[in-house]
Amino acid sequence: MPAFRQVGEKQLPNPILYMAWSPNRDLIALANTSGELLLHRLANFQRVWSLLPNENTGKEITSLAWRPDGKVLAFSVGDTKQVVLCDAEKAEILHLFAVEYPASCMHWMEVQDDSSTLSSFSESEDESSRFLPKLPSLPKSEEKSDEVTNLLGEVRLNILVVGGPSGFVELYAYGLYKIATLSGVGYRTCRSLGLSSDLKSLSVITEIRSTEDNPEIHYIQLDTGLLSSCLPELTKMARKFTHISTLLRYLRLSLTCMCEAWEDILMQMDLRLTKFVQEKNTSTQVQDEFLELLLWGHASSELQALLMNQLTVKGLKMLGQSIDSSYSSIQKLVISHLQSGSEALLYHLSEVKGMALWKQKFQPLGLDPAAIEDAIVAVGSFTLKASELLQVIDKSMKNFKAFFRWLYMTQKDLAFVADFLSEHFSNEELFDRKGKYFNVERVGQYLKDEDEDLVSPPNMEGNQWVTFVKQSTYLKDSPLLFPTYPQKSLHFVKRMMEGSIDLCLQKPAEVIGHSIKQAVCLRLYTVPERYSLFLILWNDKKAGMHYVVFCMPDISPSKIYILRRATDPNRSVPKGLVALNLNTPLNSSIDDETPAPASAYSSYSCLDARFYDDETLTVVLRSLEDDENKMRILTQLHLNSAVSWDEEFTWDLTLRLEQQTEGIPVQGLTWGNQSREMDNIKAQFVAVNGIRKVACVLSANLRHVRVFEMDAEEEEEEEERADESQEMSSDQDRLEDTMTYQSDAGEGRDGVGGAEEAQVAGQGSQDILDETAGSDTL
Repeated sequence: MPAFRQVGEKQLPNPILYMAWSPNRDLIALANTSGELLLHRLANFQRVWSLLPNENTGKEITSLAWRPDGKVLAFSVGDTKQVVLCDAEKAEILHLFAVEYPASCMHWMEVQDDSSTLSSFSESEDESSRFLPKLPSLPKSEEKSDEVTNLLGEVRLNILVVGGPSGFVELYAYGLYKIATLSGVGYRTCRSLGLSSDLKSLSVITEIRSTEDNPEIHYIQLDTGLLSSCLPELTKMARKFTHISTLLRYLRLSLTCMCEAWEDILMQMDLRLTKFVQEKNTSTQVQDEFLELLLWGHASSELQALLMNQLTVKGLKMLGQSIDSSYSSIQKLVISHLQSGSEALLYHLSEVKGMALWKQKFQPLGLDPAAIEDAIVAVGSFTLKASELLQVIDKSMKNFKAFFRWLYMTQKDLAFVADFLSEHFSNEELFDRKGKYFNVERVGQYLKDEDEDLVSPPNMEGNQWVTFVKQSTYLKDSPLLFPTYPQKSLHFVKRMMEGSIDLCLQKPAEVIGHSIKQAVCLRLYTVPERYSLFLILWNDKKAGMHYVVFCMPDISPSKIYILRRATDPNRSVPKGLVALNLNTPLNSSIDDETPAPASAYSSYSCLDARFYDDETLTVVLRSLEDDENKMRILTQLHLNSAVSWDEEFTWDLTLRLEQQTEGIPVQGLTWGNQSREMDNIKAQFVAVNGIRKVACVLSANLRHVRVFEMDAEEEEEEEERADESQEMSSDQDRLEDTMTYQSDAGEGRDGVGGAEEAQVAGQGSQDILDETAGSDTL
């Protein structure tokens, strides 16, 4: 019976560029050429959801990465230069951030569990929840107040590594907060990368133009020892700054809701009064005319026309209701969202300041107490500006209500109406900078995202506290008092606050980034224009090793090369390079002692490979003896015996590896019954998940997928389904045969994360090189 049980097969309408299995669930994410992100279930390859491209995210997906717990999927978008975090359950966008260059590869890893160093952080999280109230949900929004907890996941640190062209590499704690911007890669393009789970090193596969003007592949190992040595401090700092970043987003969304609550109809009063002043023929002031109408019941003909024909009683009542509704909504948002979010922000920044003052622990990470203090002051100013807005709203609501009820008002309202007329109608001779006479509506100016001063700032002359501070020698310039910026809008102060917080958030990323240095750089080979070859990075957590798997078909088409490096750059690894020979006898085991006849041997080249687990490699092989170029084999290669050899390879660092292949140890390899011939599909790429024991094979034309359970054999009762699959695949097979490829080996991909991610090459070899440059892809 064939090895590996087929559990699903599907023809897809659009070519697939990237595949990535969920780390711990039977789900696989697919990204196609139309920019659509798909999630399929293992059983019958059933679609769970699809996320269509839109103007906010973009339509050119360049890489995929799952969070280690499988709850969040990250994808990078090239045309908008963004990284997007998506909820795996509901296809909802949780968070997105811009990057300097289009990301070509990503890797999301989780640090090794160390309860002794991380247990204290659970307690600190509990203290935060005890002291801070739960933030209320935003109205008419799917944003949840517990979004921080959902995005952070477990207490244990996880890091999203993003790479791209021009040596662009950045590290994001929990996929949210940037903790490092690296400069040790030079001006190379990242094709694949992997951060070790012990945080001691970062391995990067890069591409740079060689002297022959062909892409030259390098392996670079970067020393990230600071992250490893300061893991507890890094975890606490990252969680705090991630909380701060999310709270800033919460305040931003709250302010957006306030702007939506403020209606344009509130400006109608200003526009009508401005027109009235421009058209009236009398020399009397508008204030006098309204006061005459208020006290004596007489009105000029112009004012009667304004009230009866333009504003009207019905219009004034509707305007009064709109103002009351809008102001009430804004007032509630300020009290429940803006103030509570600001208080939480002050709490977390104050804790970060305390951490920064513990220089022995946190100074190596770049925490700057002065920058954090500036951020605290900025948050305080924002809180004061929000309180000022509340006072303006409260006063405006009282005056507006009295003014719009003047046709049926009581004696109690007379004082409010008189104050309203005196305050808003007394300076008609002055134009504001917009060319208007009046600015009756005072709340909207606080919500405008402009750099200009407020048209009508609040009058502080009668404020006893302001007068006391101005007269006090010690309080006037005291650093203990937050500045108020009375001439500026709430949006302006919010931007100042974000700028100050960004400064204190960026400093650790710069310091940590400068501490990461290049430990080793190995030149591997050049890639001819007709090829785009697979490259795999794998981190063996137990052994503390990085594995790099690649092939060089121009040099040895039937060999797979495995490079081993210790995750600790200071630890050397003997016998770090071996070549696996694929010219092996069929249907034999590695323990067979009887020599196989010459006719039993067959030659294969490797089209794609992924690590199934630390000891097993899943590969797609193509027979070099098949004239029709159709024979494909999916097989499991067990590496225990293969990577045990006695010879040592001496590496000349001045030469590329392809220029010194004679001394590389070669090991024979057999796979026994752990293989299956791929009938009726021109298999080219594979994505695997060793934890769930599943694999997905993709055809060369990028539209035909077939899914297998790797620890089960095909059952006899499923032969009927295989016949149906053959009939379905016949047309597809003919289509694949008509497609022109410069080389079958040219349909390659770069990979990182082994069982987690797969990038698929495009139709042309050069296009493949451009699209697959260094991603967590198959």
